[in-house]
Amino acid sequence: MLVPVLLFAVGLVFLIKGGDWFVDGATGIARRFGLPELLIGATVVSIGTTLPEVMVSTTSALSGHGEIAYGNAIGSVICNTALIAAITVAVRPGRVDPKSLRLPVAFFFTAAAIYAGVAYTTGNFSRSTGLIMLGMFFAYMAATVAQMKSHSSAARPAPQPEGEENSVLKDVVLLAAGAALIAVGADLLVDNGTLIAKALGVPESVIALTFVALGTSLPELVTAITSLAKGHGALSLGNVIGANLFNLVLVSGVSVTLAPFSIPQNSTIAGYNASLVLDIPVMLAVMAFLTLPALKRGKLSRFQGVALLLAYGVFCVIQFTI
Repeated sequence: MLVPVLLFAVGLVFLIKGGDWFVDGATGIARRFGLPELLIGATVVSIGTTLPEVMVSTTSALSGHGEIAYGNAIGSVICNTALIAAITVAVRPGRVDPKSLRLPVAFFFTAAAIYAGVAYTTGNFSRSTGLIMLGMFFAYMAATVAQMKSHSSAARPAPQPEGEENSVLKDVVLLAAGAALIAVGADLLVDNGTLIAKALGVPESVIALTFVALGTSLPELVTAITSLAKGHGALSLGNVIGANLFNLVLVSGVSVTLAPFSIPQNSTIAGYNASLVLDIPVMLAVMAFLTLPALKRGKLSRFQGVALLLAYGVFCVIQFTI
């Protein structure tokens, strides 16, 4: 019991320090090239924090558990939006740059429309669907690179304070090392937390719904908290929106391409598949509630954060009762 407790503590330390380095590296890159933090968060940072979902979903699909890959993608979008982004907005609401927000939001809702269209019409995610999703991922990255070039040519990098000149290499190393520490820390935390929970007699079903589910969202949560503490709320918001997009086009794209699957039929509401009645509509609703007002007004309100947190609580209660 002592070893799992010690490794759990090490995992927690790795997460905290990894988040610190990760955010420092990302903001350093954004500052050096004069790029909006939201844009960096929606690309470089999001890819790093989405890797756990890619690994879990791909492994699940290849082992014949497509329902886990399917649920992980939609569940992560809901969790990222109505819990992680909601905490960020509720604690520190602020202004956002609609120009930087338009591209990831437009790609997300396009991908979500394709995803929902397949779910509601055929219910079968074929290899061609996966290839379309992966094509959208590459299209988004190409569009983002073009947007970054236009930003960097139009804006000069902010001058660094005396004695604080960092090389681009150092920022990249901080970003990579931070991502690695977060990944290892999350793994240690989940694995040893599970062992501790089993030793204390916690049922495996509860463990699966807590430690395992939390494990793939820990990178986004750590990044959000660290970004808030350092005053970089835009980076956290960009990370969440980018991660949501990547959950559909990258996580699902890789999983479906390698191992096509159908929508799981685990539970029903009024005789209909619960995923079609509840999960997909909630995913679309929380993303619309978070992003559309920001696109129109250029700012986020504390009301949005609190409302999303309440919605997430209701969603979790319904999940446990159906």
